[in-house]
Amino acid sequence: MSATAISRFPVPDIATLPEDIRARIEAVQEKSGFVPNVFLTLAHRPDEFRAFFAYHDALMDKPGPITKAEREMIVVATSSANQCQYCVVAHGAILRVRAKNPLIADQVAVNYRKADITARQRAMLDFAMKVSVRAYEVDDSDLVDLKGHGFTEEDVWDIAAIAAFFGMSNRLANVTSMRPNDEFFAMGR
Repeated sequence: MSATAISRFPVPDIATLPEDIRARIEAVQEKSGFVPNVFLTLAHRPDEFRAFFAYHDALMDKPGPITKAEREMIVVATSSANQCQYCVVAHGAILRVRAKNPLIADQVAVNYRKADITARQRAMLDFAMKVSVRAYEVDDSDLVDLKGHGFTEEDVWDIAAIAAFFGMSNRLANVTSMRPNDEFFAMGR
């Protein structure tokens, strides 16, 4: 890992954390081989850590017609628009792994409109970007367009919720100056 600090705020020692948070971090470490810096940064405020990851899991681990890779696409595209280095790098790695495609995350991060994605996925990302940067413009025509691509009202809610949640996450990552783990850069390549 780089010698650069992972956050401009205090980062607690894992051993000092409440048991439930320590167990979650250790489980992630066991599965991935490292502790993503988001866990350590957000552990600075345990109650918010719990709320953040509960909502994250409800959105990102949900089964349904929007695949886990597509959910990551939403995160990468909107995080790029929000200039969130941490989320673009970390979720880009997860997208590469889930899509089994070493190119897709970079394509989506730079310009999803030119990425090798389906028309359905582009419509999904068009809407996610609108929610991310111009939510005040969302109207009924957006739902009609998405339904034309096979999305249900529940899917539209999911797309909007992911874009909105990661808007908040992007802002926290930028304020804390959260640094992506070096391990993310090589994942799925």
